[in-house]
Amino acid sequence: MELCRLTIHELQERLRKREVCSLEATEEVFKRIEEVEEKVHAFVTLTKEEAFEQARAADRRIAADEQIGPLNGIPISLKDIFVTKDILTTCSSKILSNFIPPYDGTVVKKVKDAGAVILGKTNMDEFAMGSSNENSYFGVTRNPWDLTRVPGGSSGGSAVSVAADECIASLGTDTGGSIRQPAGCCGVVGMKPTYGRVSRYGIVAFASSLDQVGPLTKDVTDCAILMNVISGYDPKDSTSIPEEVPDYTQSLVADVKGIKIGVPKEYFIKGTDPEVEAAVQEALKLLEGLGAEIKEVSLPHAEYGVAAYYLIAPAEASSNLARYDGVKYGYRSPESERLLEMYRMTKTEGFGPEVKRRIMLGTYALSAGYYDAYYLKAQKVRTLIRKDFEEVFRHCDVVITPTAPTPAFKLGEKTEDPLQMYLSDIFTISCNLAGIPGLSLPCGFSKEGLPIGLQILGDFLKEEVIIRVAHTYEQSTDWHQRRPGGI
Repeated sequence: MELCRLTIHELQERLRKREVCSLEATEEVFKRIEEVEEKVHAFVTLTKEEAFEQARAADRRIAADEQIGPLNGIPISLKDIFVTKDILTTCSSKILSNFIPPYDGTVVKKVKDAGAVILGKTNMDEFAMGSSNENSYFGVTRNPWDLTRVPGGSSGGSAVSVAADECIASLGTDTGGSIRQPAGCCGVVGMKPTYGRVSRYGIVAFASSLDQVGPLTKDVTDCAILMNVISGYDPKDSTSIPEEVPDYTQSLVADVKGIKIGVPKEYFIKGTDPEVEAAVQEALKLLEGLGAEIKEVSLPHAEYGVAAYYLIAPAEASSNLARYDGVKYGYRSPESERLLEMYRMTKTEGFGPEVKRRIMLGTYALSAGYYDAYYLKAQKVRTLIRKDFEEVFRHCDVVITPTAPTPAFKLGEKTEDPLQMYLSDIFTISCNLAGIPGLSLPCGFSKEGLPIGLQILGDFLKEEVIIRVAHTYEQSTDWHQRRPGGI
């Protein structure tokens, strides 16, 4: 098998046995990138020289029989939202198109300390605002299963880099489904951990009460390995949870006997693609046959999730993005002569249309006279959604839903209708509002050969249960072993 097609644990084993070296694997991954990148456009920046240097260092550690980290010599990609020392960090926005940070964020430092080889930074929706990866200043990313389709967003570049074997694994961020939805569209595994389980220090902020870092991988085992590396308390992040992190690889047990799975009736709605619903129902039957108990549950406030999210997230974005004023760093309009004119021109020229739309929505929702009617009400709905999940998890171990209502849609299909685009995240948003963990993994394909994602949600800090159920399902199917052809 080509080295670029291996999983983390498969490549780890070969490196450990010295059957291959990290430099060889890294060279092969870059060869794969050269073959397909022009078609899919998964990357914004490639760090070839740095990657080869890191690979050689990993090989030296193996040769010297040093104690090595869990990612030693493994080539990975990073969404271009992670702050990386001396490497361009753009958030796929013109306003940060010249920003080179002076430090590494916590998660970047953790993967480097674990021995990872950083291949580069992946394309994304600008400032993580989007569900299709069509909002990037650097152009669209294409789905490797069908180049006329979107890869999902906002971590579309990361999902594509994994699905197209342009890396062994990747890291993204999830604010309303931005890891799980592209994972579903691209046929890979994507996990959004519990809010606060992984440090947000050193990721460019979109909506601070919703953003969370997570892995995109080729199978559930790799997801557990990456979760072990990136999880844990960080005093630099005030929202970080000071709880001990379990060894997630201990949850890779193919056994769901006695596991209670809740299926919310509100998630099988009109507008859900029949092929998606059929694939999810088939997955539930399989899990029931393996010993899980399936029961219908209700999340009565789920229908208000999209409305609440698109008030809370833009409100936080309008505050977070106020810092991009052309003064300290990033793009500055060359046309302005006065300070206020410079502020206005910099933001007008530097932000794309979707970012401007959300800043205006958020500023309006927070403005005097509208705060109580919109933002405050949305926060109250958020509390009700969280209570719905708390009630369900009194009786269930996990909740299973589709990841998205349809497989990947055509490029350009929803760009003129923002509301339809926002509804792409209808099944993923509530997870972020409640702060609970969720995972998407492949559970089938449409007649057109497009991946379908199965979403598994768990209670607060119960990632191990999600991983156990996901691993059990994965071991009983071969969906995760399929690769896109024709690229």
